[in-house]
Amino acid sequence: MKRRDSLLALPAWLLAAAGPLAAAGPLGVIPAAADGGAAAPGQPVAWPAGVPLLDGRPWAPLPGQAQIVVIWSTTCPFCRRHNAHVEKLHRALAGRPGAVLGVARDRDPAAVQRYMATNGYSFPVTLAWRPLAAALSARNVIPLTATVGRDGRLQQVIPGEMFEEDVLELARLAT
Repeated sequence: MKRRDSLLALPAWLLAAAGPLAAAGPLGVIPAAADGGAAAPGQPVAWPAGVPLLDGRPWAPLPGQAQIVVIWSTTCPFCRRHNAHVEKLHRALAGRPGAVLGVARDRDPAAVQRYMATNGYSFPVTLAWRPLAAALSARNVIPLTATVGRDGRLQQVIPGEMFEEDVLELARLAT
């Protein structure tokens, strides 16, 4: 049994006490429409134009390529652990029709570059978090992982830190 499966086997009384969070579904996944996000599950994502990457190159999703977008911050300890899994996913997607985009909620590009170098992260990163967050979800939580299928439609918005096996499972989007 996976660690996450044991978390899903909570007693009914505990789920009832959780109130609205219990309706979130497995792993606390809340549909974007329920949390005020711009795209709803199954709907096309209206990607913002002119998103610059940290290295100055422009970013745009490639047609037919799944996207895993992770919003995070250099000061978030949960993000640091989560991003280690995101880096593994980025490497696993090499040569496949899927890509990872990190979206740092920081203001200082040099601090983000140091963070990436210190942690050995190579996935592409942008500081343009406002337009990307507006396109994917209004949730104000980090880390926040949004998945977009190869058809360009939002699949899910996952708030909070994820287990490594759950992050790596997102590679299935590129099949």
